[in-house]
Amino acid sequence: MADQLDFFGFDELKFDNDSKYTRKIKTPVYQPREGQGDLYSCYDETKYKQLVQRINNSNVSEEQKHFLRLAATRFIEFNYENIADYYAIADKDMQDLIERLALVIIDFDKAIEYGIVQLDDRMKKLYQLELNGR
Repeated sequence: MADQLDFFGFDELKFDNDSKYTRKIKTPVYQPREGQGDLYSCYDETKYKQLVQRINNSNVSEEQKHFLRLAATRFIEFNYENIADYYAIADKDMQDLIERLALVIIDFDKAIEYGIVQLDDRMKKLYQLELNGR
């Protein structure tokens, strides 16, 4: 273990039960920037469009093209900072959809409910204990 720590630049880790550190996590709060919120600044579909054009011009079957077009959506780039700014000015329906698509995570409990965050059994037990104040 010491060799591994040295490799990463740590001299030695000391574990202390009287530590001043806490396991509580303070969630960062994003402050939307004023004057922001342009929907088109939230994504870049340049690479996606290039791939779709290439797929459409190919000689593969329509079934294969459909599959490849779906796969090409992975190349749409999202700017999450701009999405957060847009979220701040969006109406409630849009905010709900943005949350359900995990473009922003506002509520950890909702993220679990929507299946965005999945906890293993050990984490579920710890999470329930935390909720119950134990």
